Amino acid sequence: MNERLREAPADRSRVRAASARDAGDMLFVCRMRPPYAVAMTALLAFAAFISPARADLEVCNRTSFIVEAAIGIEDQGVAATRGWFRVDPGACRAVMRGDPSFERLFAHVRALPVYGAVKPMHGSEVQLCVGDGEFLIAGARDCKGDKQRLVPFGEMQPRASEAGRAIFLAEPADYGREQARLAAIQRLLTLAGYKAEPIDGVAGPKTDAALAQFLHDRDLPDDAPAAPAFLDLLANAVREGSGDGLLWCNETAYTVMAALGVEEEGAVVTRGWWRVEAGACLRPELPQKTAKAYSFAEAVDGGGAVIEHKSKPLSWGGAMRLCVRNSRFEIREHQDCAGRGLTAQGFAAIDLAGRGGATVRFQEP
Repeated sequence: MNERLREAPADRSRVRAASARDAGDMLFVCRMRPPYAVAMTALLAFAAFISPARADLEVCNRTSFIVEAAIGIEDQGVAATRGWFRVDPGACRAVMRGDPSFERLFAHVRALPVYGAVKPMHGSEVQLCVGDGEFLIAGARDCKGDKQRLVPFGEMQPRASEAGRAIFLAEPADYGREQARLAAIQRLLTLAGYKAEPIDGVAGPKTDAALAQFLHDRDLPDDAPAAPAFLDLLANAVREGSGDGLLWCNETAYTVMAALGVEEEGAVVTRGWWRVEAGACLRPELPQKTAKAYSFAEAVDGGGAVIEHKSKPLSWGGAMRLCVRNSRFEIREHQDCAGRGLTAQGFAAIDLAGRGGATVRFQEP
């Protein structure tokens, strides 16, 4: 397992290991008084969002995703919510000023749709109402009208910051401010079809080359990446097309080992393993004009043991049974896998014909 490479992996033992993960995430709330006054207090507290004074509560994004946050405040069972606040990677956004006395503080955080399906970035403590676009909802436990809906909010304790208090949104990679922005650029470049992986927030030749190519293709100046709107330019590029071939994105807290199957000369050939670190994306090389690919992957711990979730391997695949082995492999025959000392795994068929590209996301249940 220690030798499994990105291009062609290495051996590992398949010991089953139990999955254990901290479910804590990102949430918050406030304190109120008797029921009617409580609702009014919540609305007055939210009014501070638009006051032109120094912010005492911020949401700080230390992930590689552009996110939108809704916040909720609650006391004595009465809740109010407000959103949406866009927060770019590496940035902080003021959401409340002053020092209102709240019992609890919650947040619902979502990545922009450009990323596709992404695992929720918060816990699930309560169900509160949100709206479309900008919204302010009193009595947020009961939705009114077809433009409001209940979504899960998670509770969070703010930490001290330069502005007063802050709620920090983080990934397992634990990026700093500058790393989060660079990782966001790497992620969007990769989704747009530029080879900027791995997504790790660390500058290097691949990232530099991908960024230079993007600037050249868009006729942008060298200092464009420093502009606040640069992430929007990248997001627009992703919307225009997700790049060619197959892209694996690991949205779990674990290392994922992936295997690939492609059709060659009338037969399916499987190869493995590719190592996809937590929070990273990787684009395996495919033969030109590949119309269909097959994907299988499983999560492993630091020693190569397969992670289990509810007594089953944490893996991602499909109905196509193809042979693999624990070590680096290239297999062209898929009959009687067990009899030949191999393992049969279920691969997912990925249709690439006419699509240009496809993204497979590894997410925890």
